[in-house]
Amino acid sequence: MLATHAQPSLLKPVFFRLPCFLSPRTVSLFARTKLQYSSSLRSLNRTFAAMVGANAAADKSSSEHVAGEWYSVPDLRLRDHRFAVPLDYSIDRSASPKISVFAREVVSVGKEEQLLPYLLYLQGGPGFECPRPTESSGWIHKACEDFRVVLMDQRGTGLSTPLTASSMLQIKSAEDLADYLKHFRADNIVNDAEFIRLQLDPDAKPWTVLGQSYGGFCAVTYLSFAPQGLKQVLLTGGTPPLGNGCTADSVYEACFEQVICQNEKYYKRFPQDIEIVREIVNHLAGSEGGRVLLPSGGILTPKGLQTLGLSGLGSRAGFERLHYMFERVWDPVIVPGAPKQISYYFLKAVENWLDFETNPLYAIMHESIYCQGASSRWSAQRTRDEWEDKFDAIRAAKEGRPVFFTGEMIFPWMFDEFHALRLFKDAAHLLAEKQDWPPLYNVVALNNNKVPVAAAVYYEDLYVNFKVAMETASQIAGIRLWITNEYMHSGLRDGGGQIFDHLMGMLNGKKPLF
Repeated sequence: MLATHAQPSLLKPVFFRLPCFLSPRTVSLFARTKLQYSSSLRSLNRTFAAMVGANAAADKSSSEHVAGEWYSVPDLRLRDHRFAVPLDYSIDRSASPKISVFAREVVSVGKEEQLLPYLLYLQGGPGFECPRPTESSGWIHKACEDFRVVLMDQRGTGLSTPLTASSMLQIKSAEDLADYLKHFRADNIVNDAEFIRLQLDPDAKPWTVLGQSYGGFCAVTYLSFAPQGLKQVLLTGGTPPLGNGCTADSVYEACFEQVICQNEKYYKRFPQDIEIVREIVNHLAGSEGGRVLLPSGGILTPKGLQTLGLSGLGSRAGFERLHYMFERVWDPVIVPGAPKQISYYFLKAVENWLDFETNPLYAIMHESIYCQGASSRWSAQRTRDEWEDKFDAIRAAKEGRPVFFTGEMIFPWMFDEFHALRLFKDAAHLLAEKQDWPPLYNVVALNNNKVPVAAAVYYEDLYVNFKVAMETASQIAGIRLWITNEYMHSGLRDGGGQIFDHLMGMLNGKKPLF
């Protein structure tokens, strides 16, 4: 939930850019939302008209789309597609550097030539690639009964010009890296999706979109700016906050309340871990420099230990996996008198748990997904400071209280403590201070939405707060909600077939409206 690039864009940033997929009607809707633009509406319309002409000409070029041969995994047939897309859609395509976006087409065996409608899957994150199917199972099995599924690696992830801890090092300055990374948010992910839709289907028919978590955020951006590309939308744990400016403060304020609740439930399940975690915190605090070295060269501090809640508190079996990690926290004392130490097994498990080495883009871009025309200013850290009496690990251990883990939050000190993030610290700070983020949502367009939408809202969701989700749903006209505590945020992974079937039933009449 961050990472990097090839050749940096040295374009001079502007205060506000409309995504190129805005129709003239949508431009007028934006004016009514009173968002501030850096140029006049008339100028924006001229720019948009020029871009539409350039895009229409470019779409005819077969060099922008390369399709591979069909191949197989059990009960599925797959085909790889690669698209050459503009890094920056706000300028003429011929002037923008190109990046590659990878998408995998998936059908049931024997359906390769059938005229099935497309379904685009938008993965959670930000900064994570699509799943790699190994067989026909879960929601993919269910979707392939009626659709050609498109698994798109969002730009910067997987095989889409991946921004990894090594590839980002090609960009030498923090300023250039931040300038490059600004193009890797939901607005341009939707631009890429529209580019791919028009390339795949010569008739340009609208498609179904399934958005999980951050993928749901992208789907709502899609509803805001390019509803003409959508036949229907399914959201699973992915209804974003819609407010202007930066909504991260309100998100984290609500999330900290849920994090406390999840901590309390965890320790009720595994009361023996209260003392184990306190012992780890005391050991870390008492070590030289208040930390222990991690295998990759980073450090583990009490604050770093608390970040295990990011995965452990919010998914099915997360409690159990976290508990079993703590079972092997200490090395055995083989030689009498040997000092007590944290095991290599545990330290390596901590690094693997957090995914920063393989998916650094998540950390770098995380708070930017909440920004429209305002900076985040490390919102999670500022909010945590207000809750410090609950989340001061060293104090809690000294006072004999349970040490609470944190949730889905990225803090600035992570770019000092985790090895894979250190070289991107300055770029992350620049992004945290960036103010001129373009819009991600159009509330007026959502209020007038005509696209059928069904959403699974998880009552105990650690990552997308229930209250925030309900506020957003009230702004999307025609949305149908399935509110459940049977699943957690990982519901699509854990019970994907049932969830997909239920949401589709809400849209195709199998689930009555009343």
